[in-house]
Amino acid sequence: MKKWKKYVPLIGAFLILAVAAIVMIPVNAETDETSTIPQRVYFGDIAVGGMTQEEAAAAVEEYLNELQNQKVTLRAGDNTVDVPVSQIGLTWGNPEIAEEAVALGKSGNLIVRYKAMKDLENQDKVYELAYKADGDKISQMLETNAQALNTEAKDGGLTRENDGFTVIPGSQGVSVNIEKSAKILEEYFSKEWKGDAASIEIAADVVEPRGSEAELSKVKDLLGGFHTSYGTSGAGRSKNVQNGAAKINGSVIYPGDTFSVYEAVSPFDAENGYELAGSYENGTTVETYGGGICQVSTTLYNAVIRAELDVAERFNHSMIVGYVDPSADAAIAGTYKDLKFVNNTDAPIYIEGYTKDMVIYFNIFGQETRPANREVIFESETLSTTDPGVQYQASGDPIGYISQKQSSHVGYTAQLWKIVKVDGVEQSREVFNKSTYKPSPRIVVVGTGSGNPEAVAAMNAAVASQDQGTIEAAAAQWNDAAQAALAAQQAEQQPPQEPAPSEGEEKPKEDDDKDKKDKDKDKDKDKDKDDEGKDKEEDNQNDEESEE
Repeated sequence: MKKWKKYVPLIGAFLILAVAAIVMIPVNAETDETSTIPQRVYFGDIAVGGMTQEEAAAAVEEYLNELQNQKVTLRAGDNTVDVPVSQIGLTWGNPEIAEEAVALGKSGNLIVRYKAMKDLENQDKVYELAYKADGDKISQMLETNAQALNTEAKDGGLTRENDGFTVIPGSQGVSVNIEKSAKILEEYFSKEWKGDAASIEIAADVVEPRGSEAELSKVKDLLGGFHTSYGTSGAGRSKNVQNGAAKINGSVIYPGDTFSVYEAVSPFDAENGYELAGSYENGTTVETYGGGICQVSTTLYNAVIRAELDVAERFNHSMIVGYVDPSADAAIAGTYKDLKFVNNTDAPIYIEGYTKDMVIYFNIFGQETRPANREVIFESETLSTTDPGVQYQASGDPIGYISQKQSSHVGYTAQLWKIVKVDGVEQSREVFNKSTYKPSPRIVVVGTGSGNPEAVAAMNAAVASQDQGTIEAAAAQWNDAAQAALAAQQAEQQPPQEPAPSEGEEKPKEDDDKDKKDKDKDKDKDKDKDDEGKDKEEDNQNDEESEE
């Protein structure tokens, strides 16, 4: 019992001391019940002491706006791309800290409040800023930059040497996984990002190349071939044919893939190895870069149809060409006329293209599955022709100049037959395509230039007649040489004139007598003419009366 009495005074003493400590809290430790944040409080690097909750939020938003131009680096394999933070939809991830900061030193019991304020006297209170990224905007940003981040797989290829093929191994590629990468970036910006430059590895899938050695080893059979001559072509056109063949040579097309000749040989400019040469445009022949490329596509077309690949797109020329039969051509023009075909076989195909002795060759190799006794033949049939005629055009050249500007092209309608024979016996015959070629007249330039307006007008009228005889006659009459000869002839036919007497000089008397006699003769002549006129008038009257 004594022992208990001994401890009671001790507990009481402790309670008295605790109360005394509370009572002894200085007056300045009392919290000021206002809506401002205490001094020495930071949101990240932003000093928000003395601000209201709204002011602190505005300060953070201003800071976020400044961060929009900050760039982060995205990595996918060996590829990188820098993107601004503005493209990920960055926002403030923990806005609740503003309310918490305002309540600092103003909430809880007196001891908690006192401790909070006392801590601020010794050190700053720093709230970590959190960020939030918009998943939809991240996905959109990744799709926009996918081409720069992806690495295409390089399919296996072939080279043809010494009548055989060598396999070229392919290489793996990478493709950005948009869904996984978006989640990685969302988590990074919400948990790790500190507002500075950063490098982030995103998710990418490995893309395996096509064309194993076993698959490419199937390519060994000639499926179809064709060649055409460009022996009459000029240097520019010849260069274009050679350049186009080289750009297609070595192409490997996998099963189901479509090959575009335009994509393989364009663009048509000097930088891509082309020169100026003649090509068709609006019914006339003009000089363009790549003129002659249609002979490349036409020769390849004939090899393709003999290999019996699927032709997805083919156009005939606007006017007939001379290096293949009608309806056996394939034109290339801008992006609206192209030759496209599909590998409809179960193995890759290889295109060999080359030129030799002014002849272009195309051979298509693959795996032959057609019977050896089956033969495919293509025959052209002309259905109708249209005479192009001649067109004469006036020019500023001197009269007498006549020159052919363009040769004529006969208009055609034609069709191509596909004939299949087995053991030499025809099994089928079908119309493979139909083509219409516009007639184009022979254009002849006629000079109408002259310093004589009458001659120019006469020549223009002759050209307008579009008649060769009329034009030649007018040119013979109005050319400068003919006009000069005519003027000389007229000058020779005029009689020489006697010089008139000088002023003040008297005529000799004999001249006066001569003049008088001449006047008398003229009077007699006039009298005779009057009589003759009367006689004729009477005769006319007599004639009129007799007709009546």
